[in-house]
Amino acid sequence: MTPEANSIKIERTVKTLRELSLEKMREAIIDGYFQPGQRLIERALCDELGVSRTIVREVLRHLETEGLVETGSHQGPVVATLDLSKVAEIYEIRALLEGHAARACAAFASPEVVTQLDEVVDKIENAFAKSDFKAVMRHTTEFYEVMFIGGGKTTSLEIVQSLNARINRLRAMTISSSGRGADAVSEMRSLLDAIRHRDSDKAYEMSVAHIRRVADIVVARLQEMEQSSPVAKTS
Repeated sequence: MTPEANSIKIERTVKTLRELSLEKMREAIIDGYFQPGQRLIERALCDELGVSRTIVREVLRHLETEGLVETGSHQGPVVATLDLSKVAEIYEIRALLEGHAARACAAFASPEVVTQLDEVVDKIENAFAKSDFKAVMRHTTEFYEVMFIGGGKTTSLEIVQSLNARINRLRAMTISSSGRGADAVSEMRSLLDAIRHRDSDKAYEMSVAHIRRVADIVVARLQEMEQSSPVAKTS
């Protein structure tokens, strides 16, 4: 019997309804289709997604583990609000882990990793030029994955990946800001240049500086949202 015939591996070519529903709901929250604090009514979601209530419940539970959904004691699941203190903490974690990953990548990355990072930054620039923000987010995530792995920081990458849904929700706010495309690409090229030249300290500085800039953008946007909210206007 051949090794292939002996294998019990299941080849999957099609995503399940649950996986597709999860992707759609995650994307809808990140893109702002569902607003912070908005109630997520199971029956309405069943109709919108065209799936069973069982699938909707499973999806909502999963999104709660990702920090995109909150469940109140009296009102049921709602879209998680963007609390300033939690947002600040996410950026603190990013600065800590990504800064050290950038430093390690500059020290240990192979030429192939540097080439791969260069190609990904080109993809990000092209996506910004087309205003394809979903592609920007996808390639930005790819850039950091390559950087972490190139620096041998796989455990740190796992921690960041556990926050990816929340990070992408915030990233969606920054990449759509006016003029952000040119600035973002410039910052990433500066980081890449430091990695290319094996300048670990510079790579760390560029990474942390980039995160501080995007954190400032998000905080400003959240403050604007708070001031324009009905509660703020009537208080």
